[in-house]
Amino acid sequence: MMLKIIKILHLIAAGLTYLLALLSKVLVSQKEKEKREQAAEWEAYALSWRVAVEANNVRPWRTVPPECHTHVQTYMSSGQYHSDLDLIVKQILSYAQTLTLSHDGFDAWILDVDDTCVSNISYYQAKRFGCDPFDSAIFKAWIMKGMCPANRAVKVLFDALIERGFKVFLLTGRDEATLGKITTENLHNEGFVGYERLILRSPEFKGQSAVRYKSAIRKAIEGEGYRIWGNVGDQWSDLQGECLGKRTFKLPNPMYFIS
Repeated sequence: MMLKIIKILHLIAAGLTYLLALLSKVLVSQKEKEKREQAAEWEAYALSWRVAVEANNVRPWRTVPPECHTHVQTYMSSGQYHSDLDLIVKQILSYAQTLTLSHDGFDAWILDVDDTCVSNISYYQAKRFGCDPFDSAIFKAWIMKGMCPANRAVKVLFDALIERGFKVFLLTGRDEATLGKITTENLHNEGFVGYERLILRSPEFKGQSAVRYKSAIRKAIEGEGYRIWGNVGDQWSDLQGECLGKRTFKLPNPMYFIS
């Protein structure tokens, strides 16, 4: 009788063990499903957010939303970002090839520097691709290394513009006094040679918005007699204000916003 009871108890224990294992599996499956649904929801939101950012419908913003981190990281690192640059540069080159240059040497083009000519992805990778607040001291230390790599597609554009005979102006918000030398060297080392002028922010423009500062510089360039045929930048503030040129071209950058 006792053996029979023990056997029954063993069967009951085995059944309970099976039920607990089954329940655990169901719970794990449910959690995984919820995670997948949450990830899909965040991905959809992040894609919409990035499109809205590029369309300049989200402004101003200080950091990338945390739920967009994986999306922006993947976008910047998987190759899609560079594919987008390639496509945009092809459009710019198609436009440039339709232009007839004069013989007076005053046909100009303007290119931004940071995340246009050269890339700061390595800095932003350490800042979770913009999810962490911008740190001017750390960013300056990064710049001072002189290791910003060229954006390959924009380097192709730069070379083509120089070859066509455009006078290319490199216009940046970097501080002239502290970053002028290292910026010049970095650009030279990355093959940006033959441009007309590198213009950095001088003391007279300190504290001014990017729109106001770059508008003033473009106005001065036109005041010298130059015709600005194209203007390329990764920030909308590169492409707003006065004396924008005949056409503007926005490069993608979902990592930060400059007003």
